[in-house]
Amino acid sequence: MPIDGLVVQAVRDGKPVVVEDTAEIAGLIADGSTRLWLDLTDPSPAVVEQVARAVGLHPLVAEDIVEQNERAKVVLIDGIIHVVMYALIRTEQTERLEIDFALGRQFLLSVHPASWDPTKAHQLKLGIGAILERGPDFLLWALVDSIVDGYFPVFDALADEIDGLQDEVVNNAVPATLEHVFRLKTELVSLRHVIAPSREVFSQLTSREFDLIGEAQVFYFRDVYDHLIRLTDEFDSFRELAGGTLEVYLSTINNNLSVIMKRLTGVTVVLAGIAAIGGLFGMSEAGPAFDGGEAAGFWIVVVASVVLAAVAVGFLRKIDWL
Repeated sequence: MPIDGLVVQAVRDGKPVVVEDTAEIAGLIADGSTRLWLDLTDPSPAVVEQVARAVGLHPLVAEDIVEQNERAKVVLIDGIIHVVMYALIRTEQTERLEIDFALGRQFLLSVHPASWDPTKAHQLKLGIGAILERGPDFLLWALVDSIVDGYFPVFDALADEIDGLQDEVVNNAVPATLEHVFRLKTELVSLRHVIAPSREVFSQLTSREFDLIGEAQVFYFRDVYDHLIRLTDEFDSFRELAGGTLEVYLSTINNNLSVIMKRLTGVTVVLAGIAAIGGLFGMSEAGPAFDGGEAAGFWIVVVASVVLAAVAVGFLRKIDWL
């Protein structure tokens, strides 16, 4: 009886084997000559439990698959390696998709959401049969290598975003820019929870402590490990740039405040000079002045006040205080 969301592909002696009933899975695994790939898409807990029984998964592994929200990890239980990886999809923000793998001697089980399609892995263009013929561990490498390769476009997009954000901070330091900086820092924290544990996973997979990973495949997993080291270095650079961008934002705000204070001081100097001279005469002189009753000395003082104010404005503009 078929199971919703389960696709089974099998190979024996280089030839595909048709699996018409999921009840055959346990027998095919037990015969020792058939290699299987069981791919589960958005399974229900009941389906996970059913498949787990068919392939002999430990109940704790099945529980971890159902619960999701696991960190990237690798663990060996009852002769089966459980690997948790995360695929990254970049939209407005980076979305994490948990992918679970269970590697046995004769099979590989993959469990993933519908938004991640394992058949698009470029290594599978050779054909599932050719990959499975080299072993389930080689198929595991093909899928996890595709996941890690998908990290690079995400990191490229982050690099472009950080560059644009730095320009934005310098040219337009507004509260919306600060929100963007904090959102980016939060996103980087989320990515750290993917990259750092994934590096540990491949460190273990390449340490030759799992006999399910063949000697010939260790070098392929080592290549993925090298990619993660490179990504870790880039990630550290992103964190430093994001922190530096926040410091530049705060410095820009302080500089803008200093410019405003200088200009207000300049205005105060100009107006205070005029007010001081005007205060010597008082408003009582305004009426006679407009009626022509004031002597020429009054107008000389007025003109001198305006000229001095203009000179002060020119000087303050020269030193960039206005």
